[in-house]
Amino acid sequence: MKKLLIVYHSKTGNTRKMADAVLAGALREEEIETTFLHAFDAGPEHLMACDGLLIGTPENFGYMSGAIKDFFDRTYYEVLDHALNLPYAVFVSADNDGTGAVREIDRIMKGYPMRKVCEPLISRKGVSEEDIQKSEELGETLACGIAMGIF
Repeated sequence: MKKLLIVYHSKTGNTRKMADAVLAGALREEEIETTFLHAFDAGPEHLMACDGLLIGTPENFGYMSGAIKDFFDRTYYEVLDHALNLPYAVFVSADNDGTGAVREIDRIMKGYPMRKVCEPLISRKGVSEEDIQKSEELGETLACGIAMGIF
């Protein structure tokens, strides 16, 4: 069975709302095993065991959260020799425009290397019902794409 890894960090609860919705969407695809982890709990073994990755972060000072950066710092060299080439997507809860966090995550992902397969989902100034729906769609899209071998 193919595996999807969802790694997130949330301080205020907004990114957690999005992460829960992403998980709900991913769980609609029964052919995928989904692992849902806080950034501090995820490690290189989780990356090497998955077939796709969803990353959720708040935007902090125009950047990803320190916990997500820590996840990258703790996993990069350990998985570098494995040339993962995994499909990934990003969701961001932002008070600003969220593009700084996305840009820096995309830059880091090129080094693993991984492939962005969906446009980033950015929720601005709080998480709306529309953001929740789009989060569910993002999770389901990535899970279905992995299950069908599209990604």
